[in-house]
Amino acid sequence: MKLLSEDFKENEAIPSRFTCDGEDICPQLRWEGVPEETRSYALSMTDPDAPGGTFIHWLVRDIPKDARSIERGTFPTGAKQVKNDSGKERYGGPCPPSGTHRYYFTLHALDIDHLRDINRENFFKLVDEHTLAKAELMGTYRRK
Repeated sequence: MKLLSEDFKENEAIPSRFTCDGEDICPQLRWEGVPEETRSYALSMTDPDAPGGTFIHWLVRDIPKDARSIERGTFPTGAKQVKNDSGKERYGGPCPPSGTHRYYFTLHALDIDHLRDINRENFFKLVDEHTLAKAELMGTYRRK
């Protein structure tokens, strides 16, 4: 499975439009090569370089199995967002306090239609239990 974006390539800088210095909207994402038995997807965006440990910027669950992309500033109909480490159910773009940070977008193809009773504390455990395949796209950001 592959996760790609029209807005940045693997290991390249994420444009400021998608950060706290810009519009703070999610970049376009698309995926391919999904397992036939996929019943839904889950997506996360994390920053492992945050001063207090990995910071969760975005969590999305119940992305429909027929979805193959997320357009800029949106998320698929039927999908649900989970509170991130900012306490918001929305995308929170890169906003590193200093230096260059890495941001990992990780898409999981799941063997289940809906993830129930999920929150940021158990998101990764529940997602991992139902993952058929996963794909990752990493971009970097440094504030000007």
